[in-house]
Amino acid sequence: MAIRTILTQGEPALEKMCHPVTNFDEKLAVLLDDLKETLAHANGLGLAAPQVGILRRAVIVVDDDGQMLELVNPEIIDQAGEQDGLEGCLSVPGLWGYVKRPAWVKVRAQDRTGAWFEAEGHDVTARCFCHEISHLDGHLYTELCDKLYTNEELDRMLEEQEQKTAQEGRR
Repeated sequence: MAIRTILTQGEPALEKMCHPVTNFDEKLAVLLDDLKETLAHANGLGLAAPQVGILRRAVIVVDDDGQMLELVNPEIIDQAGEQDGLEGCLSVPGLWGYVKRPAWVKVRAQDRTGAWFEAEGHDVTARCFCHEISHLDGHLYTELCDKLYTNEELDRMLEEQEQKTAQEGRR
């Protein structure tokens, strides 16, 4: 296993449509293992193959239980509800934006051996499924938000929100 370099916004690979995985071999296993190690090292919640320069439909998503799910050729097959929340991306470091996503998502994907399975997630996991699958189609979350916030702006906003909540609690 190896930690791979995560590409950042502006790199052409992040804007390309990924090819389906057709060979479920050692090369795929190495890619999935490297994605997991890279994601753990970066302390993120999801990572897609194009983020490390590989134009194949493979992603890793950390689920609600903290487990890393390997999703090969994933597709969203059902969704419900709506959530509006902050999103960031390892390929867009230091910036955050509010993005509307489904509150619940069910995906169908293959594992590293090619066997099909389904997985579902709520809230953050649903957001991650959508976010990572968008990478496979050459899209970044920045296309879906009106404004991007720096870490400093985000910290200030969250601090103001905490102060407001504390004041309301004293009333």
